[in-house]
Amino acid sequence: MQNSDQIEEEIKEILEKFPFLSYGTLQGQSYLGIIQNSDNRFLSMYDLDRIPEEEDRILFLQFGEMWWWDSNRQVPINMFIKDPRFRQYRDCLRHFSRKEFNLLSGHTVSLADTMARRVRKRQVTLVRRLTD
Repeated sequence: MQNSDQIEEEIKEILEKFPFLSYGTLQGQSYLGIIQNSDNRFLSMYDLDRIPEEEDRILFLQFGEMWWWDSNRQVPINMFIKDPRFRQYRDCLRHFSRKEFNLLSGHTVSLADTMARRVRKRQVTLVRRLTD
């Protein structure tokens, strides 16, 4: 059995190699994956441990790299990746209570924040010029 310091070192190495992954705990269980969306109440994460096949994990990490380097990282990965093969990871999506989930490291995506920033409207006033 590995001690917690060794596990922490392994997680740090993984997070350095794959910066798009996030790491958190809930009731003593650790979770590693890509966060799809996080708000005040819920956090949704694609759990890497739920991907059983090695080749599917490799493809998932490739999708993660594509999302990380080719997007602005404010759009959830499932909306950015248009490849139909990404649909197979829907079963790996887990939903957690935000209050109970302890996010220790990683990037979060929040659609609510993205929408709030885009709603800003400009007010334009047209002035009619009268000529004699």
